[in-house]
Amino acid sequence: MSGTDKRAHKAAVDPPQTKKKGRFEQGMKKWGIPVAIVIFFILILMPTPEGMAPEAQKAIAIFCSALVLWITTPIPIYLTSIIMILLLPMTGAVESQKVAFGTLGFDVIWLMVSAFVLTSAIMKSNLGRRFALWMVTKFGKTPKTTMLVLVAINFILAFFVPSTTARATLMMPICLILLEIYKSIPGEGNLGKLMMLQGVQADAIATSGVMTATAGNIIAVGFINEQAGGNIGYMDWLLASMPAAIITMLLTFLIGFKLFPINKETGKFENARDTLKEELRKLGKFSIAEKKATFIFLLTVILWATGDYQMGWFGFEISTEQTAVLAALLCLLPKIGLLTWKEANIKWELMIFAAGAYAVGNALDQSEGATWLITKLVNGLGLESMPHFWVYVIVIFLSMYSHLIFTSKTVRVTILIPAFIALAKTLGMDPVALALASAMTMTYTITLPPHSKVNTIYFGTGYFSVLDQVKYAIVTCFIGATVISISLFTWFKIIGI
Repeated sequence: MSGTDKRAHKAAVDPPQTKKKGRFEQGMKKWGIPVAIVIFFILILMPTPEGMAPEAQKAIAIFCSALVLWITTPIPIYLTSIIMILLLPMTGAVESQKVAFGTLGFDVIWLMVSAFVLTSAIMKSNLGRRFALWMVTKFGKTPKTTMLVLVAINFILAFFVPSTTARATLMMPICLILLEIYKSIPGEGNLGKLMMLQGVQADAIATSGVMTATAGNIIAVGFINEQAGGNIGYMDWLLASMPAAIITMLLTFLIGFKLFPINKETGKFENARDTLKEELRKLGKFSIAEKKATFIFLLTVILWATGDYQMGWFGFEISTEQTAVLAALLCLLPKIGLLTWKEANIKWELMIFAAGAYAVGNALDQSEGATWLITKLVNGLGLESMPHFWVYVIVIFLSMYSHLIFTSKTVRVTILIPAFIALAKTLGMDPVALALASAMTMTYTITLPPHSKVNTIYFGTGYFSVLDQVKYAIVTCFIGATVISISLFTWFKIIGI
């Protein structure tokens, strides 16, 4: 293995660890459990406020204590969810334990399980790597076109590699190979800096455009459909989100060359393409595993894309969730598939976390505890007298920059989406449109290295500093929030959302 290969392999397999927690984070971990317990007992034992049902008071107490534990993380977030699932029926916050325990059987959970199976199959088959290498060698003729191709690959991979970390692990070694050949050294010049930063941003922005590109999007859709009465499916999300994602990416792509000019760093691109062609050649002919992965992927996309027409064609409709489960089944079937159950990297802790989040969210919704809380918030902030236009914009910008406080996409979705749905209902706004626009911002965890594993993977290459990332991210987040706000008032109406 060459020096370049070793470097790329090590970076991909052993991504750098996040830095040691500071005093503030350590303090939060230390005091998280005591604070959560105190908050729980204060809220559940205090006199029930006027206009609030006892069940709502209990649900709010459980939610607030869960919120503290999810943010401070003294215990893993899935353990917090298990505690909440137990407390809901034990305290009487829900009428039946099925309301709490049954969330693990929600169709959105099956969708996430299937997405992880599909991710594992795509990664094992080498299909993603082959596609990325082919794109770069075919279309990357200049520094700018090469980086544009890398962005395009990120967007395309978002459709069939439903994991931000998996895509970063796939793309970053290819970037390292390119930069090694271009003689780009960490800390010197802007070529490597911009390529890595655009890798971070393309991963995040592409994820916002595809419903299945990350579990957080799927969780958000679950809330929108369950609590806002929406009917958002794969194509609905794609039509609503992808135009905004593409516009945002193109604008930030161009601005990147203004922030970090690369005019003097042309490098030897023909030699680079020759080296990458050799990497592609080493993969050999299309393997049986790659052919199977291609078939399963294309079948999945076709079924998702034709969901609105299947009833007319066949007399029945295969839902987004059923399609995902079918794809997972094909990946796992002996002889037909290309994956064993042990090889399927299913994040069960995320399933448990999501189940607990749905249970608490549904308890707040059914008991009208969320409505009571939001009504108090609206009255306190004077939002009821504010034009709906500004409420929409404020919520979108709050959602965009909320990653500065809550680094986990899933935690942010769990906390904010139900709250914004309740806010919209209280103010007589469209809860589906507001929640969907908010959900589109949740993937923009791009400001600091610890904000996501993707950031950490790229930051660990040493090509950019924290200040570089902050500078680029501030511009990108503002553009993203602005584009999404404009989309909500224009494009959403055109497509009927």
